[in-house]
Amino acid sequence: MTLGPALTVVQRRIGRALRARVAGQDAAARAQRIWGAPGPRWFTSTDPIWRVHADASMFPGGIASLLLQSLHPLAMAGVAGHSGYKSDPWGRLQRTSSYLATTTFGTIADAEAAIAAVRAIHERVRGTDPAGRPYRASDPDLLLWVHVAEIDSFLRAYQAFGARPLTAQEADTYVAQAGVAAARLGVLDPPRSVAALTGTLADYRPRLEATAAAREAARFLLLDPPLPLLARPGYATLAAGGVSLLPAWARGMLGLPMPEPVVQAVARPVGAFGTSAVRWALAGIGERRPSDGPARQPA
Repeated sequence: MTLGPALTVVQRRIGRALRARVAGQDAAARAQRIWGAPGPRWFTSTDPIWRVHADASMFPGGIASLLLQSLHPLAMAGVAGHSGYKSDPWGRLQRTSSYLATTTFGTIADAEAAIAAVRAIHERVRGTDPAGRPYRASDPDLLLWVHVAEIDSFLRAYQAFGARPLTAQEADTYVAQAGVAAARLGVLDPPRSVAALTGTLADYRPRLEATAAAREAARFLLLDPPLPLLARPGYATLAAGGVSLLPAWARGMLGLPMPEPVVQAVARPVGAFGTSAVRWALAGIGERRPSDGPARQPA
């Protein structure tokens, strides 16, 4: 069944607005550079990482990732001190989405250039947290935390809201494939399976803290997002989905108590609805992806 002309126009307008928020006003040209550039790639459309990172579930997954990452006091200090997440939240989101798209869908040459650029930025990001503890963004320990918090959130989101959840073997492959760029960014021995990912997250728990900066970031993300009033109900569905993806201990640390029955009966369905709405809108601006042509799988 095809959409009526008026509904198609609405679908495209919403899709373009969403894309502009996440990827910038030059999103169409940037997408063409990423997906249209000739050359070998690390991954193809048959790979789990492609399926996960191309899906609308990345929206609630990204919210969950930011909330989870904020619980590491040194990572949060770096974000608060250097990222401009309040003064330029959309710019930060657009830079992150461009990096993920390039390292997932782009050519190997473009992916390595993007990684090199981020490494150079990390070398300049350093300081001390409010407790006087020094941090630097290039610290392999901090890089590993950011990586595992991100990948765990994306995987949880896809398994909860994705159109076709990964099998156990595919989920392991996703974790391993996500480690390809992470290792080049400076992560030492990134996890290569879901079990290893879960174990690494558990290893960090004793070092996590719900600092004042982390709670402030949660309030900003969930209660005061930089959006017009008309867009906030839609965002709220994605935020509910993001919160529902957090481990119960993380929700508790951030002061977001949500009993598991509420997660399953309310937050997850609301998040699924919001993700489906995003998927529908983005389908109206379908972009050309590269074929499954020459691609070199990393060792």
